[in-house]
Amino acid sequence: MKQYIDIAVNLLSPQLADKMDTVISDAIDHQVSPLIVIGSDIEESQQAVFSCQQYPNKLFSTAGVHPHHAKSWDNDSLATITTLAAQPQVVAIGECGLDYNRDFSPRNQQRDVFAKQLALACELNMPVLMHCRDAHDDFIDIVKQYRPHLPAALIHCFTGDEAQLNACLAQDLYIGITGWICDERRGQSLASLVPLIPNNRILAETDSPYLLPRSMRPKPKSSKNLPQYLPYIVDSMATLRQQPITELADYCYNNARDFFNLPISMLEK
Repeated sequence: MKQYIDIAVNLLSPQLADKMDTVISDAIDHQVSPLIVIGSDIEESQQAVFSCQQYPNKLFSTAGVHPHHAKSWDNDSLATITTLAAQPQVVAIGECGLDYNRDFSPRNQQRDVFAKQLALACELNMPVLMHCRDAHDDFIDIVKQYRPHLPAALIHCFTGDEAQLNACLAQDLYIGITGWICDERRGQSLASLVPLIPNNRILAETDSPYLLPRSMRPKPKSSKNLPQYLPYIVDSMATLRQQPITELADYCYNNARDFFNLPISMLEK
């Protein structure tokens, strides 16, 4: 039986937070478990840990500050993330990185906060879950400084071009693929790159509740993406790669387990 781990779920977003029980149970019914809950700022990272404690072994989380929130970084942020990272439910530092598309935080602050979180991940010997949008050159330059000392690093929701993919792979990054590849309007360029990702570096994610796969049939009544749709994304990836679905599902599952250092005994509970 195929198993799946959704490596990026915005479970505390307003679209999902009040339906957490249902989202988790529906995902389990589709063999998607555990879910990795994204912490995008200090408060959300704290809430993510609390949620994980309510759903042991069904939820794990990250702790970090997204580039959108870099301007909120203060003198206590690093210590707070360090404390959160000591919790057994926290399996990566992040979501951190750069976003020059919207510039919700000044770029110099984004770069500074990103570097601080990478340095922390190195110090704690923890993997890092990263975001990059329209900031590839600066992103790679910063990652290069810390990559030799990071146990593992992931660029989640990758949407770059072939040269950017190759640059990420040259840094031995894991590559997170979403339902963006199922969008016939905007996702075809990315879809063409999916076969180029090595088996040992490919990961699947929903980025729920965002990026509902447009090609799903029957089309869900709601435009809200859900972790239970992850098998559809993996099937779509397998078709693009001309790879047996079961084989790719196994690679994605095992890569996620290895990246987040999730013990098999923990997943069996």
